[in-house]
Amino acid sequence: MTPDDTGTAAPSKTRIEYLEELGEELVKRGLRVRLTLPRGQSPSLHVLNPGASALTENILAEQGADGWWYWWSWAERIAPAADVTAAADKVALVLALR
Repeated sequence: MTPDDTGTAAPSKTRIEYLEELGEELVKRGLRVRLTLPRGQSPSLHVLNPGASALTENILAEQGADGWWYWWSWAERIAPAADVTAAADKVALVLALR
């Protein structure tokens, strides 16, 4: 729980909510997204460049000691989950046609 501006506790976002936020930003950039919920594994956001189906990635949202972060599937941080625009910019750049 985190305090909001009224001084009362507000629930923190869930992993799925962070992934959904990122998905909305990526769709605005022309990418296709699908939230995947595999049994026994963490949810992830499957992202696809519709112009080149080989350009695809699974993005994770994980909480650490320094807050929530978006992660590449190869265990490298993308951006803090609080900065969804920066995360979407990086994902869109990596999945862009060159």
